[in-house]
Amino acid sequence: MPITGPDSGCLGAEFKRASLSGGPLPTVLVVAVALVDTDGRVLIAKRPEGKSMAGLWEFPGGKVKEGELPETALVRELAEELSIDITESCLAPITFASHVYDDFHLLMPLYACRVWKGDIRPSEGQDVKWVRPVRLGDFDMPPADKPLVAMLRDLL
Repeated sequence: MPITGPDSGCLGAEFKRASLSGGPLPTVLVVAVALVDTDGRVLIAKRPEGKSMAGLWEFPGGKVKEGELPETALVRELAEELSIDITESCLAPITFASHVYDDFHLLMPLYACRVWKGDIRPSEGQDVKWVRPVRLGDFDMPPADKPLVAMLRDLL
């Protein structure tokens, strides 16, 4: 049944226009993963001091380089950031986030992964935490990550 009336949810929300001085904002492609352990918990990482949005919790991942596939970027980022090996075939795409920041548009595919080699050892000084999907909303996250929490809670 359609929602009507004064509280129409997304229909009443104002979309933030993607423009910089009247022109389009650059799109930044970032890839993220929900690493899921055998207990069904998801790994989140705290952004270290010195980075933008320091202190916020996020799903591991990073920027996709020009000409790089998102899956290849995720394999590279997880090896660099968490010292684990994954294969592209173990990544299952589950959703994506699209968020307009002040100076760029972020497009972020989110994958799930339940299989990797090695012990997670953060190599960039970030804190990591295993969290039940129902508790992910308890952590301060960047605006682009927040909508992914409800999706993960429903899927896992």
